[in-house]
Amino acid sequence: MQITIDLPLDLEQALLRQAAQSNRPLQTVLLQALRQAIQTTAVSAYQWPEAILSYTGTPDFPAFESDRDELL
Repeated sequence: MQITIDLPLDLEQALLRQAAQSNRPLQTVLLQALRQAIQTTAVSAYQWPEAILSYTGTPDFPAFESDRDELL
């Protein structure tokens, strides 16, 4: 498949620079960036954000479990 896109100049220069520094073809750099973006999106869609996973709560707030008996 062949796709043509117009890149902003700063993005184009960054990609060309990365390809030159890594001694890889531009196409390889682009494909790796696209694959990484797709994988990141797919993984993050099924996982809680890091801010939620690392939340420790507020020490002054009572735990939810303390009100559990009242919910019955």
